[in-house]
Amino acid sequence: MSGLGIPITIRGEAPGDEETIFQLTQAAFKGMEFSDGTEPYIVDKLREDGDLTLSLVALDKSRIVGHIAISPITITDGAQGWFGLGPVSVWPDMQRAGIGSQLIRYAIAEMRERGAKGIALLGSTEYYPRFGFKREPQLTYPGPPPEYFHCLLLDGDLPSGEVAYSPAFG
Repeated sequence: MSGLGIPITIRGEAPGDEETIFQLTQAAFKGMEFSDGTEPYIVDKLREDGDLTLSLVALDKSRIVGHIAISPITITDGAQGWFGLGPVSVWPDMQRAGIGSQLIRYAIAEMRERGAKGIALLGSTEYYPRFGFKREPQLTYPGPPPEYFHCLLLDGDLPSGEVAYSPAFG
């Protein structure tokens, strides 16, 4: 896979990747107006709690350049098989080169293959629709403005209720 001239490979997180993923996530979210700086700690806590369902890294020829996390979510209607996407991180000097997009597409395909029913996320109203994510009023997440909460139905019927992320998200 390649992102606009940057050849990358995507693989699952391996032992020893943890510190690089932490530093990468910290750098990717530093100074972002919507970030409170907790993203690298969330990934560590998901891993520690056994809630890191999918952890993928993107590598160029010499290093990890991107990361994506997928973790379980609960929905008040009892729907099973739903997951939260995020955070997605790419080194700041490599952002906007297609690496994050490739990680997202790969993660969606992997979760579909694993039999997931759907994926939800909190994020940009302009970026995530390109992957099929959309606002579905019957699925809600309390707190942030509702237009930033998106979901992608992979199989079955769309659930109805309030979403809760893993405890790592605080």
